[in-house]
Amino acid sequence: MSDLFEAVGSLRAAYRAVDWGASSLGPVSSWSLELRTVLDVAWRTCFPVAVLWGPQFVLVYNQAYVDLIGDKHPAALGAPAEQVYPELWDTIGPMLTEVRDTGQPSWSQDMRLVMDRHGFAEEGFYTFSYSAVHGVGGVEGVVVIAAETTAQVLLSRRMALLATLTDQLAGLDDPDEVIERAVSVLRDSPLDFVGAGFAASDNPPSTVTTIDGDGLLATSAEGVTVLHVPRAPLSGGRGPVVWAELNRHLSVDDVCRRSMRLLAATVTQAFDRAQARQAERRITMLDRDLSYQLQHSLLTEPARPDHLQVAVRYQPAAEQAHIGGDWYDAFLLPDNALAIAVGDVTGHDHHAAAVMAQLRNLLRGVAYTIAKPPAQELQALDTAMRGLHVDALATVLLARVEDDTSQPGALMLRWSNAGHPCPLLLQADGTVTLLHTASEPLLGAGITATRTDHTVVLPPGSSVVLYTDGLIERRGASIDDATSELTTVLTDCQHLSAEQLCDHLLARYASTADDDIVILVVQTPT
Repeated sequence: MSDLFEAVGSLRAAYRAVDWGASSLGPVSSWSLELRTVLDVAWRTCFPVAVLWGPQFVLVYNQAYVDLIGDKHPAALGAPAEQVYPELWDTIGPMLTEVRDTGQPSWSQDMRLVMDRHGFAEEGFYTFSYSAVHGVGGVEGVVVIAAETTAQVLLSRRMALLATLTDQLAGLDDPDEVIERAVSVLRDSPLDFVGAGFAASDNPPSTVTTIDGDGLLATSAEGVTVLHVPRAPLSGGRGPVVWAELNRHLSVDDVCRRSMRLLAATVTQAFDRAQARQAERRITMLDRDLSYQLQHSLLTEPARPDHLQVAVRYQPAAEQAHIGGDWYDAFLLPDNALAIAVGDVTGHDHHAAAVMAQLRNLLRGVAYTIAKPPAQELQALDTAMRGLHVDALATVLLARVEDDTSQPGALMLRWSNAGHPCPLLLQADGTVTLLHTASEPLLGAGITATRTDHTVVLPPGSSVVLYTDGLIERRGASIDDATSELTTVLTDCQHLSAEQLCDHLLARYASTADDDIVILVVQTPT
């Protein structure tokens, strides 16, 4: 006996403690040459090997196999396999029987087996083969060569879960949606989690009794291990807690903790990112509203003579809050002509807005006081800006809607353009004319130049459309193409009032604008 068990190494005491005579194998002295030979090979290998012998598949194995069966050793030694593995017998029993009956080997890769080897039903994965041992009377036993692949399978599964979670949470801007998506992904992973949800307080629905050192895995009053992801919102106070009950078949070891830490970090980062984006949106909306209110506070209501329709719009940029230099004006002159102006001070900040208000008021004073044609008024404005040290660069289109002295009862538009987009004239027949003129220097450019007046008759039922470049300028599009498109958009719109024309243009352009928009429309009576 001592010679036979010599090769078994550290298991010698366990083998000698078994009453082999009471087992179906019988006394060691009666063991067949086939059994002794296969055991000698099994005991001398470092790979987990077990031999299941006889009709009852009595279990004998080497030291490496002990690590696979855990607490089942040493009671498993010399015991029938069905007695050792009652929780697995419905799966492995038929496989062993088939090998014994047919003599043909079987092979299983990464088979999931839930085995009670550490005091609970633990999920494990195994790659193993069953091979028949042939004797004189046929198949006498089955050799099991096995390897546990639990760590690799669980790592792959958890990395796939992490990838799914990351993908589902990527790009979300709503913290509530982050929570909902995270819970949904965890619920769809029943091998890892048997339940998931969120709570508004610090604890999941089951009262937490202890939380481990990393603050992620908690033990509930019912003894359930729970993934516990508390949140502390940017706004202060406590936020929602994502929780997920781990499958009780999982071993909560260091690898499990690291995996749970990655999952928790993914949810936390996505939640923080969504909160930050939500806060940025709130700030942007508040800033945009401030921009809108400030700009409107600087822009007074336009004059509206009885014989003309006058409509104006100011629209801050859709994507970005700009407090800038776009402006409009419409006021009556001493001779009862209507002065209209649209301008754009360079820059998009509070300084630009302040300069815009200064320039607008200065233009009003110059135009009202000197009562000259627009070209001379712009020249006077340029001179005043230099003398008063108004440090600004601006485009301005200044015009007068006045009586046409050559045609009693007719109206005329007289204008001068300091580097501003050209106005459009919508005729009563629906055609649109671009009132194009040669480019002249911007205000504040430091260039002394003689500015030019231009005139056009305004037929009954016609509309003059003035605007800032934010209406039509888009990245990648030329000004000529954009102006041509604007002409098309206005064509056949003669039936619209001045107010409706403003709304029509905003509906077409405002949502895609990168800059502030100002529109001023003057419509003559029919």
